[in-house]
Amino acid sequence: MEHTSKQKHPGYLTYVFVWLALLAFTSITVTVAGVSLGKYTLFIALAIAAIKSALVINIFMHIKFEEKIFKVFLALSGMTLLIIFVLTFFDFLFR
Repeated sequence: MEHTSKQKHPGYLTYVFVWLALLAFTSITVTVAGVSLGKYTLFIALAIAAIKSALVINIFMHIKFEEKIFKVFLALSGMTLLIIFVLTFFDFLFR
């Protein structure tokens, strides 16, 4: 079975820029952990983690260039994980 892709895969320069962005977001996460932002600390840390995971999934794992079925299953597994997290937080909040 031959794989035909209409989109080009990223070049080495893209990988370097994404790697630098991941390093920057990691340093921002460490900085946010050391600063007291009250209720917003967890939200900011989770938002940065979501951005970092989106970069890794799309660029390094090449999901951006795969067929639609892979994207559907990835979204389905992400939604399942989100439901598990929400149910866990509700259990934690109402104990």
